Amino acid sequence: MDIDTQNHLKALRDLLEYRLRDLRSEIRSERSARRGGALDGVLDMKDRAERVQASALAESEEQRDWSEVAAIERALRRLDLGGYGDCLECGEPIPLKRLLAQPAAELCVVCQHTQERKDAVARAP
Repeated sequence: MDIDTQNHLKALRDLLEYRLRDLRSEIRSERSARRGGALDGVLDMKDRAERVQASALAESEEQRDWSEVAAIERALRRLDLGGYGDCLECGEPIPLKRLLAQPAAELCVVCQHTQERKDAVARAP
């Protein structure tokens, strides 16, 4: 971890904890809305299709939120253990600007791009 990051650990922890609370609140709110959003009455095929599509989107958004929760929890663990701010792939310090923009970042920009290229190749038909 570089010296700039060390000087901003409290602010970075605050960003992570705030986002974690925000995500958990969003997840609870969305679940509550889905439970209370059941419509009574007869639905035609279009209404059913819209409901299925909205449900699939909501589930996808919740899955994305849970993935972000997990990344934030890992970042907080690294903070507690003293490994926060270093790339998990190459071990080099992650620049403070990147951590301020993405406090849960696990990889430096170079390793992130490399990982994204590998993922793209793996998904290609």
